[in-house]
Amino acid sequence: MPDDAPAALVDQRGHVLVITLNRPHAMNAVNAELSELVGTALDRAEQDPETRVVVLTGAGERAFCAGADLKAVSRGESLAAPGHEDWGFAGYVRHPISKPTIAAVNGFALGGGTELALASDLVVAAESAKFGLPEVKRGLFAAAGGVFRLPRQIPQKIAMEMMFTGEPLDAARAATLGLVNHVVADADVLTEALALAEKIAANAPLAVQASKRVALGIVDGAISAEDSDWDSTRENAVGVMTSEDVREGTTAFVEKRAPVWQAK
Repeated sequence: MPDDAPAALVDQRGHVLVITLNRPHAMNAVNAELSELVGTALDRAEQDPETRVVVLTGAGERAFCAGADLKAVSRGESLAAPGHEDWGFAGYVRHPISKPTIAAVNGFALGGGTELALASDLVVAAESAKFGLPEVKRGLFAAAGGVFRLPRQIPQKIAMEMMFTGEPLDAARAATLGLVNHVVADADVLTEALALAEKIAANAPLAVQASKRVALGIVDGAISAEDSDWDSTRENAVGVMTSEDVREGTTAFVEKRAPVWQAK
């Protein structure tokens, strides 16, 4: 992958817009460039009457998205799209549009990768896909919607165990719990996601979009019912993100060693 390759690719396929996270060398970890490109693509999809469905996937075979680029975090870099911090992680998790979104999950979808799946309307997963919120293993927590969306989309006690231990679920278990719509062979994940997208696109677009807005409570590009959840997340993130533990966690990751926690 050339160093100057864009961090995300956008491909219009008829009525379906495909967004590909394009940092396979970093397991499609999110940085500011990726966030800007994804968020801009979502705006394009929302404004284009010919686009009826968005499919989000990852380049390469190893990962859909491994979450935040911890090397960028350790350097003190922002992961947000410049000037569009309100879009949230990857330009996606706080950027609801009226067009249905499908996550085509290939390989690992850990941390922010799982949060991208949680922010999507539907999920088609490869058999090898893994979902999890391992942030606590690095001194972080799932502040991109994971801490409140996961307990609403799967049984609460399973969600709490995932958040407390950082341990992942495989695709089959995720489907059983309702986190995933379809599990398919690894080679077929994008093909099956596109087939599902075409099935949706064959329906009346205004009716589909109205259904989504009402179901999720989307008004003026936001889900107001989640406002208090985001406020609580932000308040708690201050203490976590300014702690010695978060610095230790990210440094230990870069140095490839076990972290030594101080609880401060």
